[in-house]
Amino acid sequence: MKIAVVGGGSTYTPELAEGFGASAAALGIDEVVLVDPAVDKLKVIGPLVRRIMRRHGSGARVEWTADLDRGVEGAALVLLQLRVGGQRARIADEAFPLECGCVGQETTGAGGLAKALRTIPVALRIADRVRELAAPDAWIVDFTNPVGMVTRALLDAGHRAIGLCNVAIGFQRRFAALLGRAPGEVVLDHVGLNHLTWETGVRVDGRDVLPDLLAAHRETVAEEVDLPAAVFADGRVPSYYLRYFYAHDQEVAHLRTAPSRGQEVARIEAELWRIYEDDTLDRKPDLLSRRGGAYYSEAAVALMRSLLAQDGAVHAVNVRNRGFLPYLPDEAVIEVSARVGAAITPVDAAPLGARQRGLVSAVSAYEELGVQAAVHGGERRVYEALLAHPLVGQHDLAEGLTARLIASGRDHLPWA
Repeated sequence: MKIAVVGGGSTYTPELAEGFGASAAALGIDEVVLVDPAVDKLKVIGPLVRRIMRRHGSGARVEWTADLDRGVEGAALVLLQLRVGGQRARIADEAFPLECGCVGQETTGAGGLAKALRTIPVALRIADRVRELAAPDAWIVDFTNPVGMVTRALLDAGHRAIGLCNVAIGFQRRFAALLGRAPGEVVLDHVGLNHLTWETGVRVDGRDVLPDLLAAHRETVAEEVDLPAAVFADGRVPSYYLRYFYAHDQEVAHLRTAPSRGQEVARIEAELWRIYEDDTLDRKPDLLSRRGGAYYSEAAVALMRSLLAQDGAVHAVNVRNRGFLPYLPDEAVIEVSARVGAAITPVDAAPLGARQRGLVSAVSAYEELGVQAAVHGGERRVYEALLAHPLVGQHDLAEGLTARLIASGRDHLPWA
């Protein structure tokens, strides 16, 4: 079986290789192809991935190419991990919203929309080639941010796609450690939208232990999500991305005086490339954990196993709503714990409260408008999406951010 990783020249890829190497035989992987237009990066990452997989005893063939068609031809699974515009574009996404007093972040607000606008058209072009050339019924697994919006665009275009984020598996690992249980014994009620989720239940042996966990570890959990414990006094634990909503002004003040996350990542990546050039390296370096994407390979490999075997295991994934959250349209894309078998079915979960439902509804509306702007282009569509976003929501802000977004990203927006 062939796996293709589009964006395979990423510094993330050695993390993925660890999972592939450990599971290649069990999954039936006999070929991994890394696809990336950055040939210079592939020349470093490709041999490293091959060495990592060999260290795990995998005999799978590892190849790399800048030719998308060659890379995806015959693939059973295609993973998307794109960064259109590279870290330079990310740094710009984090900077221009601050000029208007809004949070600068690559997956939400104006910065997140900027990333979606330049990413979604590329993802759709790749998906069209996958539909044409990959194996029948091939899956596209999207790890590209903003995952919910990219996945929705892929599904709207009729592709067989599912979105994956590492927030839930991170919570699973942290909660398991606090409970003294193995991660596989812990199942989350994970509900919301990508990067706008809450853990509404933590189930061990079928029993919800979240109330007990919070009674014993409330302040520890608050520190983990970087929010006051009062924010989740209702027993629903927000992901750390909710900080951009619940502590927006505080975060803006911080971002105006500190190096951006993109600048920090750029420095980490420069050091990672130096490490990767060691032709004896055969494992992911410890520094990679600071790059982000913790547990990415574990989440990806586990999901791949379920997609291929239809084993019915539960994963936190981005899928169509189809009535699961009754206050959202069926065609919305939500992020929930779902059973992945012959069909992908969200599992029953403790519901969100009114406060969470309101925010989810507003951000889902923004995502719908944002996907339309990415697919069809147009200054007015960008403005409408920003005006709908809860972190913008004012005409003057939406107008100013629209102008700055287009000026900042013009090289990647053909319609501009």
